[in-house]
Amino acid sequence: MIHYMDSKQDSDRSLIPLLICPGLSETAEEYVDFLEYIFPRRGIVLSFRGRGQSETPPKGYNLEHHVSDIESVVRQSGVKYFHLFGYSRGVSYALGYAKRNQDQIASIIVQDYPCEHKAMPPTWPEDYIENYLIPHHRTLSMRPEAVRGIQIESTQEIIKFKFERSMLVIRGLLEGSLLSGEDIKRYRNQFLDLQICEFKKSGHDIRHTEKARLYETITEFLA
Repeated sequence: MIHYMDSKQDSDRSLIPLLICPGLSETAEEYVDFLEYIFPRRGIVLSFRGRGQSETPPKGYNLEHHVSDIESVVRQSGVKYFHLFGYSRGVSYALGYAKRNQDQIASIIVQDYPCEHKAMPPTWPEDYIENYLIPHHRTLSMRPEAVRGIQIESTQEIIKFKFERSMLVIRGLLEGSLLSGEDIKRYRNQFLDLQICEFKKSGHDIRHTEKARLYETITEFLA
């Protein structure tokens, strides 16, 4: 079971919904304030496998498995046409979904991550668990089994496809950003209708350093 949150009730049906793919260890619940911000636009946000209230299978943690999580939420929610937003590693999952389901996507928003699915080094799981999940009390947000599964199963892949509708690329400019100049060039080469918004006071975690401007930027793009 893949858990998701949906603000469908009392939303404005004339506005195209937004489906949100959180970052690596984030859960749907962490986006409640964003759902409230974009309301009355319908917002749907999921917790990927091994995160939040979603199930933690013993295996199945490569790109296609996370794409299937999005497909499951699309089926369950009944949403037919929507904007797609991904943050951090959620970008690779969102782009993997968009590559296979372009007719459903009104536009794409990617926040601070390249158009690729990354393999993780052997030393990554224990470092991430011991130095991030445990000290920040996030082992319920993302189970250690999921971290290890991602390292074991993830394969490196550049996600290439042509998308003729609008795309917004959001990047931080400070140390810690995961989008390089070369990554931006790759986006420009693939996506013709591309907007880039840069945040000078932020690294990777823009939602905690410049939340107000980030939310305004996204809602203006959707409008």
